[in-house]
Amino acid sequence: MESLSNKKKVLVSKPLSLAERMYLPAIASGLSTTIGHFFKKPATVKYPEQEREFSINWRGMHSLKRDEQGRERCTACGLCALSCPAEAITMIAAERKNDEKHLYREEKYASVYEINMLRCIFCGLCEEACPKEAIYLDGPIVPADYLRKDFIYGKDKLVEAPLESVLEVK
Repeated sequence: MESLSNKKKVLVSKPLSLAERMYLPAIASGLSTTIGHFFKKPATVKYPEQEREFSINWRGMHSLKRDEQGRERCTACGLCALSCPAEAITMIAAERKNDEKHLYREEKYASVYEINMLRCIFCGLCEEACPKEAIYLDGPIVPADYLRKDFIYGKDKLVEAPLESVLEVK
């Protein structure tokens, strides 16, 4: 069968030299690439000893914030749990008692607030959905662990420590 353009391409295969048959140029070029990488700055970071710099819009571990008086901002409205596409947030609301006014801002608070860090995709939608600005993704890297149950973070790990000036006043 003839080609449509009636042009023929003539292929000429020249014999390989002795060096090419022994793959010496290929080995030399591979060695030069490898030796070149020895003198470059390494791309990796020795993690436990060093931490790399993060960008300004870094999303780390979640933290539940407190207000100026040291009370929890979360009012258990559930918008963060509803907005989470991975369904990683669960909460149980409770009524505030009279002797707990110094702990919670509103009459309703989250008695149980848990985030499953294995399900979380760190999208930041919970942060955007919160009307009280109670949850932020401003923490460090989620530490590695061996057990699944250790990746379910409750209020004990999420709520930030109270301000020391608030503790001195009381």
